[in-house]
Amino acid sequence: MLPFTLEKAPSTEAAILAATAGARYIAGGTTLIDLMREEVERPERLIDINALPLTGIRVEGDDLVIGALARMSEVAAHPDVQRLQPLIAETLIEGASPQLRNMASIGGNLLQRVRCPYFRMLDAPCNKRDPGSGCSAIDGLNAGHAILGTSDHCIATHPSDLAVALVALDATMRVRGPQGERSFPVEELFRLPGDTPHLEHTLALGELITEVRVPTGAHSRRARYLKVRDRASYEFALVSAAVALEIDGGVIRQARLAAGGVATLPWRLRDCEAALVGRPAERQTFEEAAQLATQGARPLQHNHYKVELLPRTIVRALEMTGEVA
Repeated sequence: MLPFTLEKAPSTEAAILAATAGARYIAGGTTLIDLMREEVERPERLIDINALPLTGIRVEGDDLVIGALARMSEVAAHPDVQRLQPLIAETLIEGASPQLRNMASIGGNLLQRVRCPYFRMLDAPCNKRDPGSGCSAIDGLNAGHAILGTSDHCIATHPSDLAVALVALDATMRVRGPQGERSFPVEELFRLPGDTPHLEHTLALGELITEVRVPTGAHSRRARYLKVRDRASYEFALVSAAVALEIDGGVIRQARLAAGGVATLPWRLRDCEAALVGRPAERQTFEEAAQLATQGARPLQHNHYKVELLPRTIVRALEMTGEVA
């Protein structure tokens, strides 16, 4: 690990002012510290933001509001989260070990870096780590890599389980920075790799996530998350699906779906949603809609199985919504 300085921000305004080039915010540090040890990340300064008043979890009208510094374990166990947005609680529990959930913040979870092994191998070309050097995964070991949203410069999957649920639920986020405060959909936080895969999100220098806001509704209570992985715990998704349905009289009135483990960002499945609405909540409907999930897929040598696994995962996740009391 290279030398760095650490300073504690006493306020949100102080944190924003301190965030110059070469500085990084740190909360739980569950990703950043690992990358600093491996010298993939090399910040000159760390700005500790744990003292900022951004840990609250509350209900405002029809929205569940989660502070960006709330820990994953706190959010997953909160009664309002379990009552209004059980999908969020489920994805958080599926997302990490208990030790990591006790440390990792909601904002940090959304901004975590990819788990592509080549990204962490300093002797391997990686366009995220060293723009223009190439992508070792394209012709390398790519069984866990993306089949959707890829480019000739990067095929790394986005690692966050929580982000998949938030995208499916049309969550928004609020950020503060040198130019003031703004709000936008969580989905717009993430960038496709294109020819600039080192640019992973849309935050400007010094912008700080302050809260996430999730609208509630009938669909929220009939929602499930299914994560397929190589082992039962402490593992990233090969394929995952977050689904939320509003069903009335056996007919799907509203559907929200997103997939993880298959794309370079949390992947909203709007064609699948449209194919579900107005149809009976039964397996045939689910299977026909799920087949639309892989449109535009670009599988490589070792990850072609995801083309078949993704629709199957979606069908099972949709079936699981019928098991919700």
